Amino acid sequence: MKLYTAEAMQDADRRTVDELGIPGQALMENAGGECTRLIHQQYGATRAPKAVIVAGRGNNGGDGYVIARRLAALGWHILTLVLAHREEIVGDARTNLELLPRAMVRFSPRGILPYAEDLAEATIIVDALLGTGLTRMVDGPYAEAVNLINGAGPPVVAVDIPSGIHGTSGNVMGTAVRATLTVTFAGAKVGQFLYPGTEYVGELRVVEIGIPPGLLAEIPGYEYLDIAAARSTLRPRPRTAHKGSCGHLLVIAGSRGKTGAAAMAANSAVRSGSGLVTLAVPATLHDILEVKTTEAMTFPLDDAGRGYLGSLALPEILALLPGRDAVALGPGLSRNPETAALVRQLLKEIRIPLLLDADALNAVSEEPESLAAIRSPATVLTPHPGEMARLCGCSVADIEANRVATARDAAIRHGVYLILKGARTVCAAPDGRIALNGSGNPGMATGGMGDILTGIVGSLLGQGYPPFDACKLGVFLHGLAADLVAADKGEIGLCATDVQEKLPYAYNYLRRSPCKPSVK
Repeated sequence: MKLYTAEAMQDADRRTVDELGIPGQALMENAGGECTRLIHQQYGATRAPKAVIVAGRGNNGGDGYVIARRLAALGWHILTLVLAHREEIVGDARTNLELLPRAMVRFSPRGILPYAEDLAEATIIVDALLGTGLTRMVDGPYAEAVNLINGAGPPVVAVDIPSGIHGTSGNVMGTAVRATLTVTFAGAKVGQFLYPGTEYVGELRVVEIGIPPGLLAEIPGYEYLDIAAARSTLRPRPRTAHKGSCGHLLVIAGSRGKTGAAAMAANSAVRSGSGLVTLAVPATLHDILEVKTTEAMTFPLDDAGRGYLGSLALPEILALLPGRDAVALGPGLSRNPETAALVRQLLKEIRIPLLLDADALNAVSEEPESLAAIRSPATVLTPHPGEMARLCGCSVADIEANRVATARDAAIRHGVYLILKGARTVCAAPDGRIALNGSGNPGMATGGMGDILTGIVGSLLGQGYPPFDACKLGVFLHGLAADLVAADKGEIGLCATDVQEKLPYAYNYLRRSPCKPSVK
């Protein structure tokens, strides 16, 4: 499913009117008509239904006026509260306001507190205050109205987007309406799927309003990863497959106290379909990793008995590279300066697909210019917000405030594929493509989950998946496996190795389950 930024959808509206000659009034009538249809279908069976439409001064309010008129024609009792003076309403919105009987409209620019009882007694409240063009914080009478709507009690239907949610970032602009149902126009908006915005949307329904599909296809957007999207990326395994044809992944990982990270990355690669996995670790820890892994092969790297890797391991690693199809570098390596220097040297030497995670990312963040020395034909970075903040030289709050733009800009700037982990993990390609992951749950907030993801994506790279497909499929399978665990055990207490063991089930589920639409 394609998601649109608020800016892209506004451009689509403009082009529909200016280039194709479809009147804005027609789009507004269609938008209000579709909202009316869904409202009446879902709530119209109530005896003497009543709707309170809370409208702003812009086109979102204009959609609300259409809804008021059309619901009234269906026998609804209507009260329309306008947070503006009559003369402030202009354009297509003014046209539709003038079509409403004056008895059903109240102009209340200073706030709607006097109508709190009407809100509480309504069958539904229609939120037509603020649309996807919102760029500033909600305050004054608008903030008061949002809080009154949220506290009134009846179901709330949001027109296009809940008022107060930024259409692109999903941020709450001070305060926001918590909708029961959101009816959005032409296409889903990015901010309706990013946190925290997605928690305010309720049920999301996408309706057509007259913007031609061909024009929408031209408008840039982001991909939303659901079952259908992930399945389209999954490749069938030939009946003649053998271990030599399914990819050989080299995992370079581990240090004293962090053998679990190395083991989980390697074992997850095995569970993700790699034909062969070699786990290269500090020699001091080799015997431990032979116990922690069974199907993966292990290789001891010279560590001079220190339990972490340094320059002594470089020639041995280079000797391991021939015959390998991809490298995953970083889980549990340590932040020792010698290890960091080894990582940066390896960036200049590895010429097969490369994934950098954990301490490999920390090594790069100390010298971001080292990314310019990468020789891999496809490099994937998998930072969590803390690692991303170190890489970008900013705060975690800065990263979380605009996850998509941050990931996209870093991927383009450094010429890498980037997976920014978190709720709605972002996959970014160096050509600007973006995908948002739709799988996963809060139970994944525990140590080791990143090591599992490293194994999955590294495995897919080794199997020959195009790098962006490896990123997209990897993050979806990671979250899907966790969802399968949560369905059995619940979210609390879910651990990384639970997810690792569910990976074959996730593949099977993805291959066999029916594709239900993410939104209607």
